[in-house]
Amino acid sequence: MDFPSFLTSLATSFILFVILMFLFTWLSRKSGNAEVYYPNRILKGMNPVEGGYMTRNPFAWMREAFSSSETDIINMSGVDTAVYFVFLATALGIFVFSGIVLLPVLLPVAATDHTIRAVNTTSKGTFNELDNLSMGQVGNSGARLWAFIVATYWVSIVSYFFLWRAYKHVAELRAKALMSPEVRADQFAILVRDIPSVSEGQSKKEQIDSYFSAIYPEAFYRSMVVTDNKKVNKIYEELEGYKKKLERAEAIYAESKNTNPDALKPSHKTGFLGIIGEKVDSIEFYNDKIKELIEKLEAEQKLTLKEKQQSSALVFFNSRVAAASASQNLHAPIVDTWTVMDAPEPRQLIWTNLSKKFYERIIRQYVVYVVVFLTIFFYIIPIGFISALTTLDNLVKMLPFLKPVVKLQVIKTVLEAYLPQLALIIFLALLPKFLLFLSKAEGIPSESHATRAASGKYFYFTVLNVFIGVTLGGTLFTSFKSIEHDPNSIFDVLAKSLPQNATFFLTFVALKFFVGYGLELSRIVPLIIFHLKKKYLCKTEAEIKEAWAPGDLGYATRFPNDMLIMTIVLCYSVIAPIIIPFGVAYFGLGWLLLRNQALKVYVPSFESYGRMWPHIYTRMIATLILYQVTMLGYFGVKKFKPTPVLFPLPIISLIFAFICQKKFRQFFISPALEVVSHELKEVPNMEIVYSSFIPPCLSAGKPDEHQFEDALSHVSKPGSSSV
Repeated sequence: MDFPSFLTSLATSFILFVILMFLFTWLSRKSGNAEVYYPNRILKGMNPVEGGYMTRNPFAWMREAFSSSETDIINMSGVDTAVYFVFLATALGIFVFSGIVLLPVLLPVAATDHTIRAVNTTSKGTFNELDNLSMGQVGNSGARLWAFIVATYWVSIVSYFFLWRAYKHVAELRAKALMSPEVRADQFAILVRDIPSVSEGQSKKEQIDSYFSAIYPEAFYRSMVVTDNKKVNKIYEELEGYKKKLERAEAIYAESKNTNPDALKPSHKTGFLGIIGEKVDSIEFYNDKIKELIEKLEAEQKLTLKEKQQSSALVFFNSRVAAASASQNLHAPIVDTWTVMDAPEPRQLIWTNLSKKFYERIIRQYVVYVVVFLTIFFYIIPIGFISALTTLDNLVKMLPFLKPVVKLQVIKTVLEAYLPQLALIIFLALLPKFLLFLSKAEGIPSESHATRAASGKYFYFTVLNVFIGVTLGGTLFTSFKSIEHDPNSIFDVLAKSLPQNATFFLTFVALKFFVGYGLELSRIVPLIIFHLKKKYLCKTEAEIKEAWAPGDLGYATRFPNDMLIMTIVLCYSVIAPIIIPFGVAYFGLGWLLLRNQALKVYVPSFESYGRMWPHIYTRMIATLILYQVTMLGYFGVKKFKPTPVLFPLPIISLIFAFICQKKFRQFFISPALEVVSHELKEVPNMEIVYSSFIPPCLSAGKPDEHQFEDALSHVSKPGSSSV
């Protein structure tokens, strides 16, 4: 990419962002769009806009987001969202404080060194304006390289400071949330798995009750045996589907009656897709189906609760101290029986995974790891190919008929600016759901844990395939003949490939934060989809509400994408310091813009009280070590004799990570008793706590209490504690 193409990409991305920001301002002022731009506030019963829609100006959202406190974020979107902003602030702090030293020191050092010209450039000899500001322009020996050695240490020290500060702060956030005086059902329950086979003449419920009442005679409340709900859940979902269809049919009939008093009731055909079969009155048909399914559901509920009990259960305690203590204790001398953990929120439970056995979970985990490894390995081939193919020179070589078109300066500039980055972004969009499916296949019991696992897989995928794959792919493709003639040169080629892709990543980062964040703020796609559904598909209030449901921040993909940008900027921070302002812009704008979205748009689908932080921290440490190893390798290519001075850095990082994990991590695995011992503002209603965990497919139809006697134990103690 030449310099005009880079400036075109940057300017176009910025102009698009400004246009999208003003478009957001105009669209968000229209009351008919409130459900798209303020759904979080609407769901909490708040006015969408304080002071009225017409008081909005293009920068009002910035002022509101910047002035909001961490408490505001927690109140609107939960602790997990606040932890996400700690991550953004940490990355921003690392790059700001690194840039304060690196930009004024390293740029003049590189620009005034005239030892090398057009060698080891950051852009394969075509981007000389930025080459003059990179480490590639500095000679292979001399005092100037010491500046880059010191800079490598400076970035590492800044990272240690902000990572320690962030870990400590997140631990405080988690402690404050867990000691809240509010009653939360998950704090009074534990999940028990790998329950042994019952003795003859004893039911599963009696086995669990007797086991825990003997260990916790004062604190045990009751238990709920997990059942195989596949069939009953299928009937329940079918029943709910017919209820929605009935509501829709009644709404259509009521609307038609308003315009034509003699209107006929809606009808449909019962065959394939409603285009063949017997024609029936829709309202009567759906009512009959609902009555039929209710009877079928109640019969299946009784059968499920009696005959489909599994080897896992939820056990409830009348105090959260007892529940926290029980979740951390070893209950049996053999680890593959009576395994316990603190219960996730009821909405988080993945019921199909709760009954999976101890060794089955281990086997599943390793099988998934192998599948992920193969996915990463085989994905690197097409990604490397895309990286190589979508460079303009290679594209013309592969497709000669494009040469006349590419010669046009305008087309050439646009293609060089956007083609490789857009191809990569689209290709990566196909992966997240597959990784989330694999994570759930491990036997993970909760949605938040599955999201964390998928996020980790996606992070390693993006780093290995995008950062390393793009870096190496293009270089191997263009240098294949020289490697073929001299196979030993492959190591020099690979070592030099990192600085040669700086401009690609500069444009990639700019495209992500300008265009990506512009689309995030303007919400053009959700707005169009909502109005199309509302006008042509939605007939009931429930359907309209479902059409504008905002979802959550999407941690499974958002964290890895942010970590990819952090990896790119950190690894290039010393080699090409000009990338640091792009990293600052990405995380600074992200902190501000996503704060607005957290306060007004997104609604969390779960709350893990910051449990994701150790996973984020581990990836940040991995990124830091990758940066340090990269610098070691690049200094080695420069054949700088004092390179061994950098050897301690990865070791220091590992020691730092070990200390942090030992000091803080355990609290993120299990709640501290000191924290949960704080008094509640009211005595918890244990029946409400217990009933909140009954899955909808078993509570639908309000079955009598006696129906649950085989799976749900009777209360063992009438009293409840306030802690």
